[in-house]
Amino acid sequence: MATTADEVWALLGELIESQKETDRRMQETDSRMKLTDLQMQETDRRMQETDRRMQETDRLIKENGRFIKELGKQIGGLGKKFGSFTEGLALPSIERILQERFGMEIISPSVRASKGGQHLEIDVLAYANSDINTAYVVEIKSHPSHPREESIAQLKNLLQKFRTFFPEHKDKKLYGILAAVDWSEDLKQQALREGLYVARIHDEVFELAETPAGFEPKLW
Repeated sequence: MATTADEVWALLGELIESQKETDRRMQETDSRMKLTDLQMQETDRRMQETDRRMQETDRLIKENGRFIKELGKQIGGLGKKFGSFTEGLALPSIERILQERFGMEIISPSVRASKGGQHLEIDVLAYANSDINTAYVVEIKSHPSHPREESIAQLKNLLQKFRTFFPEHKDKKLYGILAAVDWSEDLKQQALREGLYVARIHDEVFELAETPAGFEPKLW
């Protein structure tokens, strides 16, 4: 059966429309691929930015860690300097008290002793031989706030260990003095009840606190 001219033209038209549809779809696919590529590039850029920020955060954390560590050293150094300053401020007036009030002949600041792997550090050690035959252990608390109960326990611990570390003074009478920049009344009374002398700073010098009637210093 022969194909008419109209049928040929109709078939040709369908082929043209089909090609156009194919071209359109290919263009859409190409556009989508380009969009996907742009999205992947943006994702990659964001990942790179995130990685950069994470590296920056890590750097800041390390830098802050070094800063905090250095700050801790500086604060510790200031604490030591303040302690040395206070002990230096206390020493002349403590020496005067020990000499004039108690008749001490030898006064030594910052005394350290070691025995059997153990160590003992005393802020001020004073003693006298001859007829006095007495020693005093002075603990100076340099913190500007009120000393805590641990300060009393610390001095008592030094007094209890004293004869072990200083056997040359084993026959001496031994007393304790706790000196601080400031005292709460409760802690001062507690120290006195423990038989310890109490000293506090007044007009830039340390003075012994007034002892209550009947006060007896503890003999260690």
